[in-house]
Amino acid sequence: MEQQETGQRILDPIERAKLGLKVFNLPFEEAEAVIDDYVSGKNYEPESIEYFKDQVATQQHIKEKGAELLVTGAQILRVVTTAFFQNLPKPPVER
Repeated sequence: MEQQETGQRILDPIERAKLGLKVFNLPFEEAEAVIDDYVSGKNYEPESIEYFKDQVATQQHIKEKGAELLVTGAQILRVVTTAFFQNLPKPPVER
């Protein structure tokens, strides 16, 4: 896609989707390098590249926070389960 004002290309949705699949599971630094390599020398509009990098960074942040919430939820479940079983009534002891 060409922009009439600058003559530079923007990352269109199909390119973003293909590139997104390549960088989906990479750490942000590696993903950024892959993106930079893909766009180098191809006259892309810098704003569209930065916008895509921001989207990738946001997605990475969401994945990290989701993992933290999962761990926290598991810890809470463990504490509640332990407390529940510790507070069950004990059967009377026969003599």
